[in-house]
Amino acid sequence: MNHLYYGDNLQVLRDSIADESVDLIYLDPPFNSQSNYNILFRAPTGEQSKAQIEAFEDTWHWNETAEQAFDEVMQSGNSDAAEMLRAMRSFLKENDMMAYLTMMAVRLLQLHRVLKQSGSLYLHCDQTAGSYLKILLDAIFGPLNFRNEIIWKRKSGRGETNNAAIRFGVSHDILLFYGKSKEALLHRQYRPSNPEYIASKFVHKDPDGRVYRLDNLTSPSPRPNLVYEYKGYNPPPNGWAVSRGRMEEMDAEGRLYLPADKTHRIQRKRYLDQLEGETVDTLWDDIAPINSQAQERLGYPTQKPVALLERVLNTSTNVGDVVLDPFCGCGTSIHAAQKLGRNWIGIDVTHLAISLIEKRLKDAFPGIAFDVHGTPKDLGGAKALAAADKYQFQWWAVSLVNAVPYGGMKKGADSGIDGHIYFKPDGKITEKAIVSVKGGENVSVPMVRDLGHVIDREKAKIGVFITLVEPTAPMKTEAIKAGFYETDYGKYPKIQILTIADLFAGKKPLIPLVDTSYFKKAPKEDTSQQGKLI
Repeated sequence: MNHLYYGDNLQVLRDSIADESVDLIYLDPPFNSQSNYNILFRAPTGEQSKAQIEAFEDTWHWNETAEQAFDEVMQSGNSDAAEMLRAMRSFLKENDMMAYLTMMAVRLLQLHRVLKQSGSLYLHCDQTAGSYLKILLDAIFGPLNFRNEIIWKRKSGRGETNNAAIRFGVSHDILLFYGKSKEALLHRQYRPSNPEYIASKFVHKDPDGRVYRLDNLTSPSPRPNLVYEYKGYNPPPNGWAVSRGRMEEMDAEGRLYLPADKTHRIQRKRYLDQLEGETVDTLWDDIAPINSQAQERLGYPTQKPVALLERVLNTSTNVGDVVLDPFCGCGTSIHAAQKLGRNWIGIDVTHLAISLIEKRLKDAFPGIAFDVHGTPKDLGGAKALAAADKYQFQWWAVSLVNAVPYGGMKKGADSGIDGHIYFKPDGKITEKAIVSVKGGENVSVPMVRDLGHVIDREKAKIGVFITLVEPTAPMKTEAIKAGFYETDYGKYPKIQILTIADLFAGKKPLIPLVDTSYFKKAPKEDTSQQGKLI
């Protein structure tokens, strides 16, 4: 039941996810905040700006693709969604925000289709497009199926308090919570009670030392059937909150406070040792964001804490339910689902994210089994990916040798570097190897020679040339001519040529004492108690 998909989530939803097969959808889509989010890898040498790659460009423009998505919503058969999107277009015109909302609308229709009647959806957003997204969700799910707007306080501090500020600082994100129908699950959640509340309310103590507070035992509305005298205590005007039989049970259990003065009313005892905690409401200010020192931080700037997703899953799913995240990024929702014993489906549009999630899951859950769809499984699949998108092919190939991806999708001169592998040949000083990926059918001696020049220019020690096709004999000769890098552990070819077929066969670059600290390892999770978390 656990599946990870590389691809456009719209196409994956249509092709691979059945109607009403999902219990919970959590999505944290791009916010249309007109900024580029990057997956950052901090190199052991301290370099960061050079070791970054664009995960996705969070900017949307009105173009042919947006127009096509708009037409799909118009033809979807959901007249409410179509009319709402049409009204938005009339107001917003054909701009970036409208392109973003159109992209979201066509996907939200598919998400509604795959959600069970007892299922729920949580859409994580911010103030940029949150109000528009709620209107779209009202049209698709129905306004009566709106449950809550949850505020997650993700940061604190001074905010925008400089002299040029024109607004208050933004310290929160929004989770829009919808049920598919009135059947949607909701398990009440609790958090630790405020110590000041405990100190001020739990001021009474039984002879055996149990601490308790007093609570009202009167009915909030007139209940003639509950108007009765009990042990000489007259009933309140509206009657008691419980029947006579229940009153007697509570009395026998020692859970009634019977004042000496019978002109005062009976009260209920609430024991501190039975307090489940404070009921979680729509303000989630008790889950801290991931700071730079957090153990779970993997380097993805929009990464959410696992605790946030655990609360969502515990609220709206049971063990064994299916959780879907169509924008799974670095996989926090997938991680939380696996930890809590849920089945899961994750989708992302970059191979970089997919490889990051695979590594995260294998680190946190040793021996985990799941299916990965859309990534090359053989040479034919690799060739198809290279033909479809050379950048995705490069990112995928770099991940096969556990290298730090380098560069992005910007047009311009090729630096000759697609990745870095860092290593410590003497156990102290960090050196680097250059990874260069070629996905074309035509590779040649000058390409190998160029890698040699890049090695010299970057003051690297080794170059790894990854090619989709078999290298020619002259290419192998050119690599040999580059010589060797000598260490206390032996000699290593300065230029190493590896084919994709070699990598499929398990062959790796010959590099001494590789330093993998730039790929932060997810801590191993203990799932032995996962069935007891609700």
